[in-house]
Amino acid sequence: MAYKKIEQYDEQCTSSLIKSYKDAIAQLGEDPEREGLIKTPERVAKAMQYMTQGYQLSAHDILNSAKFHEDVSEMIVVKDIEVYSMCEHHMLPFFGKAHVAYIPNGWITGLSKIARVVDVYSRRMQVQERLTMQIRDAIRDTLNPLGVAVVVEAKHLCMMMRGVQKQNSTTTTSAFDGEFQKNSTRSEFLKLISSKLS
Repeated sequence: MAYKKIEQYDEQCTSSLIKSYKDAIAQLGEDPEREGLIKTPERVAKAMQYMTQGYQLSAHDILNSAKFHEDVSEMIVVKDIEVYSMCEHHMLPFFGKAHVAYIPNGWITGLSKIARVVDVYSRRMQVQERLTMQIRDAIRDTLNPLGVAVVVEAKHLCMMMRGVQKQNSTTTTSAFDGEFQKNSTRSEFLKLISSKLS
């Protein structure tokens, strides 16, 4: 299935989630029939389906939908891709940026497809470590490049709103494969993603 935004929500799933969220609101001590909360269970049910739509999407299909034979062997970098995901431990968001690079080995893909691959895996219940590796593996397995590099930088509301309540902490994860396991190639990539265009 290619990438697409949710246009119709699964009625059975929506109905079940509405009941669950209505019960949860009541269990937390609020009145789910209060004016400001009447439509909240439905809104949250649809929001959750949207934020987890990655389960219905295939990164491989997305990459293959714009896969072109090209005699290019230089590094391709797509940086500052917005990431919005849901921590699977507390169901609170984490958000930040992903930086992705690959070195083609006869095949390239549309640049927007790289960003869509990030969306496929971030729109799931996640941990940042797994998200980073899934992006790398999807590109590696579909395009068979000479190398893939992924760095994700994110802030986690489960650390900011609760628990240790550290407001300024950022988590950085990385995954490298092929040519990016060499110090010189990895250093070039890291320099590129940290530089600012004038």
